[in-house]
Amino acid sequence: MTSEALMQHTYLPEPTEELAPVVSFLEAHESRRGDRIRPRYLLVGADEHDQVEVPESVHRVLVQVVAALREGKAVTVAPQSMTLTTQQAADLLGVSRPTVVRLIDANEIPSERTGSRRRVLLTDVLAYRDERRKRQYEALAASSVELDEEDDMEAVRAELREIRKEVARRRRG
Repeated sequence: MTSEALMQHTYLPEPTEELAPVVSFLEAHESRRGDRIRPRYLLVGADEHDQVEVPESVHRVLVQVVAALREGKAVTVAPQSMTLTTQQAADLLGVSRPTVVRLIDANEIPSERTGSRRRVLLTDVLAYRDERRKRQYEALAASSVELDEEDDMEAVRAELREIRKEVARRRRG
């Protein structure tokens, strides 16, 4: 593998007709997926016997790439270190670096110290992001209310205020 293979690269979408056979194959594969105990994914080269089995995780990446290209979106592949700086973690989470430092100090994200610098594991940052997303969805579900025509709007507003107060109380600890 060349060093160029490890460089960041952005792939622009191909014309729809060029992606159509790949999309059709993936859709057909998804509909049959339950038929097999363990599906196999192969990367096939130009020669007849030039193939290698790839892990399911690599297949999922390819499926996501094809789905994005199909929607006319560009795809960037950027190798990522397994250890991140607090700024890299902040960029990944979409928050400020001081926020990441506060999360580390609150033991919400584990970290390692190298001298005066903090490092976090990519897996820990991704786990925190997934947990945060889960909490956000739960908060949205808790604050959503189905309305009937006979519901009193003032009573619904009062109920929502109480739910929001409870969510805020839980968040504070």
